[in-house]
Order: sequence, then structure tokens, then C-alpha cells
Amino acid sequence: MASGPVGVFGGTFNPVHLGHLRSAVELVELLGLDYLNLMPCARPPHREAPDCSAEDRARMVELAVRDEPRLRCDRRELRRAGASYSVDSLAELRAELGPGRSLCLVVGFDAVAALDSWHRWRALLDHAHLVVIARPGWQLPAEGDVARWLREHRARDGAALAASPAGRVLVAELRPLDISSTEIRALLAAGRSARFLLPEPVLDYIESHHLYRRGSPAHDNTGNTTG
Repeated sequence: MASGPVGVFGGTFNPVHLGHLRSAVELVELLGLDYLNLMPCARPPHREAPDCSAEDRARMVELAVRDEPRLRCDRRELRRAGASYSVDSLAELRAELGPGRSLCLVVGFDAVAALDSWHRWRALLDHAHLVVIARPGWQLPAEGDVARWLREHRARDGAALAASPAGRVLVAELRPLDISSTEIRALLAAGRSARFLLPEPVLDYIESHHLYRRGSPAHDNTGNTTG
């Protein structure tokens, strides 16, 4: 039975694109994960839900990862009523994995600055490690509650995360791919091609379901974090 570290990468994935997927694969290899769950956020706590349905967004993630066994789509936030709080999803995952297995929550670097607005944000490390995807020129918050919390729990490398089930923070510098869901939605709404920015099965799904066209669900300006 597998017992290595497990990761979870939350976001609206509106739509999922090659930047998400390349980061996911790099994280699997950097952290030695058995697998990484891509977890679509059904009802973002800090903004209106995307006009593109959670079911469509989850289906696109499933299509995107179907040929990569180390990546999985996790639909738990679609099955749960109310706002999609990361801490609740981590508690569920911890119960499923047991107390001893390393669990890593992946968040984008922009999310860290507003981490203290997340529901029960200090409890995140009770259930999992926090892995922050850095961008070129990144800087962690220098002062305040979040800055102190990050310093107290900072890990040097992925080995520290594998050695314990939860409680550490790691900054991971990955290959930057300048692709955004917002850009893709704008291209599609304008009738332009988004080919080679997202997987072909995802693009086929968008076209066959008439998503992100002008006058259709396309113009929500959501990011890629859950609260």
C-alpha cells in the first residue's frame, strides 16, 4: 500500500491550462509525491462563484489529467454544501489518509499575502504542510501575523515535508509559464484561438459545450486559490 507524500492543489481552474499542469508535474517530482490532487473550488469564499459551472470545470480537469496517473481530479468541494473552505477539505483528506502520511497543500504565491483572510487559516498546518509556488522576484510578507507564522514554520526542502505529516511551509520555485485562465477566457470571448495554452481535450470540451464565448459564461475574473 502506498504511503508516500500526497499533494492537493486547489483552484477555480477556470479553465485548467498547461501552466497548472506543468507546475503540478514539477511538484510531484520535486516533493516526491505519490500523487497530486487537483481540486476545483466549487464556491470560492472571497468572490462570486465562476459563471462556468463547477461541474464543467471539474470535467475539464478530469480530461486534462486522464493520461497522467500521478495527477488526479478531486471533486470533494463539488459534493459539499456551502463555501469551499480549504481547511475543511484538508480535514477530510487527513481523515482518509490517516494521521501519519505527509499531506501538502499547494497554493499560488499571491494567495499568501491574503492568507489571514482565509477561514481558520492557522489550522491549515494542523492537517497539512503548505507549499507556496514562487514567482520570479518573489518575496514573502515581511511583517504581520502571516509573516511571523511563515517564519516559524518554514522548511528548507521537500525532505522536511516527507518526514512529517503536517506543520511546515515550503517555498517552491518552479518553471514559470506565463499562462493565465483570465487570458484564455478573454481570447475565447473574442473569438481567437487558445490552442497550445491548454490541453487539446480541454479545448475540445470548451468548444463542444460553447463555454467562454462572448455573451456566455466567460467573464468572471476569478483567481486560482481557495480559502
